Amino acid sequence: MADERSPGAGRAQTLALQGVANAIVRVLLRVPVVSRGIGKRLVTLYVVGRRSGKRYTVPVAYTRHEGALLIGSPFGWGRNLRTGEPVEVRFQGRRRVADVVVHTDEDAVVRDYAVIARDNRNFTGFNKIGFTANGDPDPADLHLAWAAGARSFHLRLR
Repeated sequence: MADERSPGAGRAQTLALQGVANAIVRVLLRVPVVSRGIGKRLVTLYVVGRRSGKRYTVPVAYTRHEGALLIGSPFGWGRNLRTGEPVEVRFQGRRRVADVVVHTDEDAVVRDYAVIARDNRNFTGFNKIGFTANGDPDPADLHLAWAAGARSFHLRLR
């Protein structure tokens, strides 16, 4: 049976001026008073390219779940994170170290994306995840997100 969804279904979208938006958010997350407000949903990751050594500063949305910060993303920076290798983060205005567990398998990513989707409706729009009639994240959309390269990350702050 052919998928009648639009081309790119399951793929997260970026804003036309995503780089500019990210630069503004990175600055705001460094201001202690401001970061308390917007930092309730956003954390900055300091990711180092595994081969290039290039440093990426990535503001991302998180959901608190089972004592960890839960993050989902299909973007390339996520391939630089590895389970067991710590990552630096800016959380609520403070730079900290977090231990990372990366999930790439379908069951874990779909489960984690469903948790994030229930908590953050902006995440669902960005990742093209709809909801069923009973209000649950659409399983087909969650699967499409995984199939398009989504990963999930559990960060435990030290």
